[in-house]
Amino acid sequence: MDYDIKDITLADAGRDRIEWADRDMPVLASIRERFAREKPLAGIRIAACLHVTTETANLMRTLVAGGAEVVLCASNPLSTQDDTAAALVAHYGVATYAIKGEDTPTYYAHIDAAIDSKPQITMDDGADVVSRIHAERPGALAGIIGGTEETTTGVIRLAAMAADGALRYPIVAVNDAKTKHFFDNRYGTGQSTLDGVVRATNRLLAGRTLVVSGYGWCGRGVALRAAGMGMKVIICEVDALKALEAHMDGYRVMTAVEAARECDIWITVTGNINVIDEPAFNTLKDGAIICNSGHFNAEINIPWLEANATAKRELKPLVEEYTLPNGRSVILLAEGRLINLSAAEGHPAEVMDMSFANQALCAEYLVRNAATLAPAVHFVPEAIDTRIARLKLASVGASIDTLTAEQEEYLNSWDMGTV
Repeated sequence: MDYDIKDITLADAGRDRIEWADRDMPVLASIRERFAREKPLAGIRIAACLHVTTETANLMRTLVAGGAEVVLCASNPLSTQDDTAAALVAHYGVATYAIKGEDTPTYYAHIDAAIDSKPQITMDDGADVVSRIHAERPGALAGIIGGTEETTTGVIRLAAMAADGALRYPIVAVNDAKTKHFFDNRYGTGQSTLDGVVRATNRLLAGRTLVVSGYGWCGRGVALRAAGMGMKVIICEVDALKALEAHMDGYRVMTAVEAARECDIWITVTGNINVIDEPAFNTLKDGAIICNSGHFNAEINIPWLEANATAKRELKPLVEEYTLPNGRSVILLAEGRLINLSAAEGHPAEVMDMSFANQALCAEYLVRNAATLAPAVHFVPEAIDTRIARLKLASVGASIDTLTAEQEEYLNSWDMGTV
């Protein structure tokens, strides 16, 4: 088995951490048990480009239990846990190509290694594998039956490909499953993003002003958790409805340039480019901290900082100070990459349990249904979403009611009005 990791001797430590995460992933564990019996993925080759974390390792274990041949590469240069990568190779037989801090050429060489496995299913976290196959490796398209996508950013890219008629095989948007974005994006991102900021800076959050760019599910989660920590939250948005929702939720809403004047810490979660740009840089408070929790570091215009700063220095690992021409300084965390995975450990296993349950069940769904699916972006079937929700409820000891026959009849009628 070929692989490219930092240090195979880290494998035992990685295995311990993977097993620790597995304790909080009962839904995925139950799927893994069924997969081991039924082998729904027998002989299927899967190329997965995901964050190489303990939670991802438990997804890989599940796919292997189902009979799949899996190759895993990193979906971000700074998110890899090197001990997890080692454990995947040494203990779980998963060919892994991921090294924390790998440079850009290595990053894409690892993606190419995954594509070289001639996958039948791709699993993406940001659509880098899909886009590379379509743009530079079209020969790999012949054997692919379908794929899945984990992120908002990736779904946006894939929807654009589909709209242009460029997408050549069906993709299931795991990101858009309710059991994914309601929980992973809101509660996972909310907690893990602030965890990353605190680990990188050790700054007190209470009393500081936080600017959040983007009020989707991730932005909602970050704002909610920050407010709970005593922060004064400002929301920047381009969508009028989301901006109004943020206002009704009790946050101040203003433009990026206005917010920059009050900002102590700024977090971007939009999936777009240059969200923090020159106009905001020129009005930022001295010493303001900026970071990103969206998939790509393009949300912050780092090239502008590099080109225009009069000085740059590393204050501590993952904390860089840029001195601007106006004399003020701006602090960039984790090179603008995902702060929750670069400076911390990413989402808690309990929410990734549902996200990766979706990945596993959607892989099974593709094996059964890909032949009838058009080359487009597809929603996760409601039956899968509901099954995962029910399994999660059972795992936490919660129970729900069932509609009576009378209630079912009432809901399905149109003539049972006021009596």
